[in-house]
Order: sequence, then C-alpha cells, then structure tokens
Amino acid sequence: MLEPVRFSTYHGGAREEGLLDFSASLNPYPPEWLGEMFERAKEISSRYPYYERLEEELSELIGDEVTVTAGITEALYLIGILALRRRRVIIPEHTYGEYERVARIFGENIVKGPNEPEKLAEMVERNSVVFFCNPNNPDGKFCRVKELKPLLDAVEDGKALLVLDEAFIDFVKKSESPDGENIVKLRTFTKSYGLPGIRVGYVIGFPEAFKSVRMPWSIGSTGVAFLEFLLEDGFEHLRKTMPLIWREKERMERALGVKSDANFFIKRVGKAGKFVKAMKERGILVRDCTSFGLPEFIRFSVRKPDENERLIRALKEVEVR
Repeated sequence: MLEPVRFSTYHGGAREEGLLDFSASLNPYPPEWLGEMFERAKEISSRYPYYERLEEELSELIGDEVTVTAGITEALYLIGILALRRRRVIIPEHTYGEYERVARIFGENIVKGPNEPEKLAEMVERNSVVFFCNPNNPDGKFCRVKELKPLLDAVEDGKALLVLDEAFIDFVKKSESPDGENIVKLRTFTKSYGLPGIRVGYVIGFPEAFKSVRMPWSIGSTGVAFLEFLLEDGFEHLRKTMPLIWREKERMERALGVKSDANFFIKRVGKAGKFVKAMKERGILVRDCTSFGLPEFIRFSVRKPDENERLIRALKEVEVR
C-alpha cells in the first residue's frame, strides 16, 4: 500500500484571476523575445527535447559546468536521491519550506537552527547536509562570503554538504557567491525572467552525480526554446531590467519602512490571514508568511511603478483600519 507524505507547503502565486499578484517574487518585465520563443517551442514540440548541447553552451556562459534541471524544485529532489538518506539535515528556521518537505520524503533526521551562518556552523556534524537560502526567502537577507565563512569552514572541516539556494541572487546588487568542493549551488531562471511556468534552472557542483539521476527531457520543448533564446540574449534582459527593479525597491523601502537585499519584502501586520483577505478585497494579492513560521508577517514583491504605487496606498489604507 502507498501512503501519502503528511506534509505540505503553500507557495506564492495567484490561484484566481483578476488579482494584482505581489505574492510571487518575479521580474515584472517579460523578455522582448517571449512571443518568438513560444513559436519556437511549437516548432520543436513534435520531437524529444534533448538539450545537452545547450547545457554545454550555458556552462560556457555561466563560467562553471552546470546541470540543467526543471527549476530548483527538481534539483532539490535530486539532492534527496543523492545525499539525504541516512544523513543529518540542518535547515534554518523561517526559510523556504521545500527543504523540509524533501527531507521528510527521504525520511531523514531534520534539525532546525537559526538563520545565521555562524550559529548554524556550530550544528554541523560530519557528513551532515545543510540547506541555506541566500538571499533568504521570505525576508530577503543576503549573506556575503565573509559572513558565510564560519559555515563554509564548518562544512569543509566536517566533510559535510552545503546546499546553497541562490534562486534570487540575480536581484542582489553586487552579489557574490562562494566556491568550495562541498558546496552545491542551486539557481533558476524562473524568478529573474518572470516565467514561473517555464521550469528551467541549473545546479553548479557535482555534475556527474546530478546528470546520473535527473529525469530525461525534464524541461520540455518550451524549456529548450527558452534556453535557445536565453543563450542568444546572453543575460542582456537582466542587465536592462534589474536597475529598474532596484530603483523601485529603494522607493518602496522609503515609503514603507522595509528593507531587503532581494526583490521582495516582509512586513509585520498582525494577523496575516486577515490582512491578506483585506488586501484581496482591494484586488491585490500578498503572501501570508504563516507557512514560514511567521504568522504576523506578509511578503510582497517589487513590480512596476504604477503597480507598486497601488500596493503602497493599499497597505497604508489597511494599516489604519
């Protein structure tokens, strides 16, 4: 008999039409070549989507050998297959819930700790696995290599594995990322290109291991078409749009008294569920952070200027009631 795993995670993203969605933290500016990309996807949908050549070209563009996956989500499940069995799993509190879900699916010993590299380092044991989201979801805090050093040293000394989730690193000004033999880095294009329905991400580290267990054809024809256009684009879309997002982020920080290194914020509002409902009545969707263990907080992203202005007004209206 098959029994379900008794654990679920709520994610952002609108489930009903007609709402201005601030719950999903995405680039609000779509690529100019989006229409052409979908036409290309239609052209190649009648054959199996092999993408090894594109993976090699992406490795050259990134500057590291990468393993293409169906977003970070597939990568997490591959880590479960490769690394989580019979190992101690260390997960910070108030972070992305899929780490715990994957660890529970693979039945391992889960230990929760503070979301501070120095304190997490004290919990590292030999052959343990540490998950760390940088910048963190939901609070947007980014730790630079100097801040990560105690954790990096502990992982190296203990022959442990650090899974570094860098899903939102493209939104960080002057970002930096550590290197090391015991580090797996997870990245995705879902956020930075504003295309959550196109499941394309990649892993840096242990390429032979990840390629040995990933699903064949996992990204589909649309993912292959996306990679083709991405490689031609050479990240020019990010160079054009990130300054627009950073400018709006700074404006929202001043207007709302919030702070983040990423493209989203959290804000204490009291009862988050009630607050989310009040915002939906104004046609705006924000994220209830209860699933992160923060029932008094909401999370909202940075969108285009007119949309952000509408959010700012609504937040202030709900606050005074």
